[in-house]
Amino acid sequence: MQQFICLQIHTESLQLQETLIALLSANGFEAFEEKDNELLAYIDKQQFKKGDILPILENFKISIYSITKIENKNWNQQWERSFEPIVIGNFVAIRAGFHEPINQVNHQIIITPKMSFGTGHHATTYLMVQQMEALNFNNKAVIDFGTGTGVLAILAEKLGAKNIVAIDNDEWSVTNALENIESNKCRQIAVIKTDRFKAETKTDIILANINFNVITANLPQIETACNPGTIVLFSGLLVSDKENIQKHLNQYNFEVKNISERNGWLCLLTIYAIG
Repeated sequence: MQQFICLQIHTESLQLQETLIALLSANGFEAFEEKDNELLAYIDKQQFKKGDILPILENFKISIYSITKIENKNWNQQWERSFEPIVIGNFVAIRAGFHEPINQVNHQIIITPKMSFGTGHHATTYLMVQQMEALNFNNKAVIDFGTGTGVLAILAEKLGAKNIVAIDNDEWSVTNALENIESNKCRQIAVIKTDRFKAETKTDIILANINFNVITANLPQIETACNPGTIVLFSGLLVSDKENIQKHLNQYNFEVKNISERNGWLCLLTIYAIG
C-alpha cells in the first residue's frame, strides 16, 4: 500500500498557514488540512525530502512540528471525518456522497473525499469557482491544468463545456478525478497524466490552479494552446506574487482583466490578446 508522510506544523497564524501551503506545494506536498492551531501537509513518502523542508520551517522560525507516516486508508478515514460541504453562494455546493443534497444551489458536485486538492475548502479553488460563474462555458473547449479532484473540470461540464481535458501529474489525483467524474455522470472529460501542460489543439478556456513555479514554467506551452480571446484563469498564487506573475503574463500576451483575493491568495482572469 502506498504510504504518505504527514507534516504537522503548529501555527496559529492563518496567513502563515496559507504561505506554507504555497511553499510546500511547490516542494511536492499534495494536500493540506487547515485547522485553528495547526497545518497538516501530506506528501508521497517516496517524494519526501526532509532537507528541502527544514529551511522553510527555519525561515519562519517554526520549532513545533512532527513528521509521521500514514497509510492511504487511515488518511482517507481521517479526511472523511473532517470533510464538510462547501457552499459558494447560490452557485455551487461541493459535497461528499454521504452528505444530504443541498438543493438551494444551481449546481451540486459530489466528490470522494480523498487526498487531492480541489474540495472547495482551499481558497484558490473557491476563487476559481467564483470566477467561473461569470464565464460562458456553453459548447467551449476547456483544459483544467492541475485538476486534483477534478472539481473544476466537472463544474465546466455542468456549465455546458463539451470538450474538456483534465491534466495532473499525480497518479492519486488522476484516479480520484476519474472516480469523481463518474460520480457526477460526466461524459465530456478526458483525464491525462503528464508533468507538463499539454494540448493537441487550440482551446477556449484554460483553468490553471497550481502554483507560481509550475504556472511560469508552463506559460510557453499554455500560450501555444490559445487563440486570440482565449480565457485563462490562473490561481494557486499568493497575493505577494501579484506583481511578479503579472510581469510573466505580460511577456506571453495574457491581459489581466480581473483579480480576486481570498485569505492571502490570488486568482487572475486573463485573456490572450496577441497583436
